[in-house]
Amino acid sequence: MSEAKNVGVLALQGDFREHKQILERVGARVREVRLPKHLEGLGGLVVPGGESTTIGKLAAEFDLDAAVREAYEAGTLAVWGTCAGAIWMAREIMDFRQPHLGIMDIAVRRNAFGRQVDSFEVDLEIEDLDGPFRAVFIRAPEIVRVGDGVRVRARYQGRVVFAEQDRLWAMAFHPELTGDDRLHREFLERFVAS
Repeated sequence: MSEAKNVGVLALQGDFREHKQILERVGARVREVRLPKHLEGLGGLVVPGGESTTIGKLAAEFDLDAAVREAYEAGTLAVWGTCAGAIWMAREIMDFRQPHLGIMDIAVRRNAFGRQVDSFEVDLEIEDLDGPFRAVFIRAPEIVRVGDGVRVRARYQGRVVFAEQDRLWAMAFHPELTGDDRLHREFLERFVAS
């Protein structure tokens, strides 16, 4: 990257350290986000995998959900949710009630690919990405519905696992666990001004 980008990683719970390490490796200035004031000056926010119910409850408790929603709606913040982060971003969560952000026009089903013991890796073809991406699925959700303005960028066995809407990304898998930084670079280059 030609200049450092200011990006945050939601650091309430989950594997935020892995995202932070990759983002720093590709030259971003990374801030751990735990409170609304931590969003100031950021152009992007990565919401990691972890436990979606815990992330939702803590984000609501610290008023982060309202702050993220406001920054996104103001056009100053891009948001990328991986696994639990994608669940938190979804407008609708099937068959389960929990606190969530609801900014992306998708519906998700939690744990759609099985339990922890059913975790797996697969080479995934992602639209507009040069070559396959090694995707890690751990208690992964499935994106079961996408709205009109949502672009599907990847499917696994016919099921949507990567969707894009405006400056929002939702992924069912963990891109931070493979060492492949292409998606982190793309997010920064396309959505984070500086």
